[in-house]
Amino acid sequence: MSNDGEIPISAVVEGDVDEAVLSKIVEEAGVTLASVFGRTGKHHIYQRLKAYNKAAQFSPWIILLDLDHDAPCAPTLVSQQMPEPSKLLSFRIAVRAIESWLLADRKAFAAFLGVRKSTLPESPDLLDDPKGFVVDLARNSRRKQIRNELVPRPRSRKRVGPAYTSRMMEFSLYHWDPVRAEESSDSLRRCRAGVLNLVQKIKADG
Repeated sequence: MSNDGEIPISAVVEGDVDEAVLSKIVEEAGVTLASVFGRTGKHHIYQRLKAYNKAAQFSPWIILLDLDHDAPCAPTLVSQQMPEPSKLLSFRIAVRAIESWLLADRKAFAAFLGVRKSTLPESPDLLDDPKGFVVDLARNSRRKQIRNELVPRPRSRKRVGPAYTSRMMEFSLYHWDPVRAEESSDSLRRCRAGVLNLVQKIKADG
């Protein structure tokens, strides 16, 4: 997407849900994404980090990755993978996965899944497996459609149900409030602050 050519920001994400989440975050910052790269998992992104960082010497970029268990904390992963980021690069980490940020909007996510708000964690960044936690929540949904779409079939080797990605994208784009969610997620708060800082740099240089 473009934003009338004023601030064309490129992004790198692991997958479709991450793109939807980041699109909402930059929208809240008053900009949109011009081009989105990656979408094929973290390993491919790691291989191209130097190229993305070099590109950020000339135009603004945002890289969004899940912490998973690649490092004990986000700052450690950043220092390992991007020790010298270019001026126009915002390197952001979701702790431990993008689902943590969705879970952080407890009221909206509980309503979307059809579960009690009290079953959602107050500090989702502390979850060891946020995606697995979402699937477990869906197992207890009072809505059959949510259970069928988000929970993997019996004897399935997949971690999630057949419509998991599309449902998470739907929530991210149309129900999730990142401003409200950052109150329960420090890594999301840092991401939003980083994006706003990048926008300010662009406007200052422009």
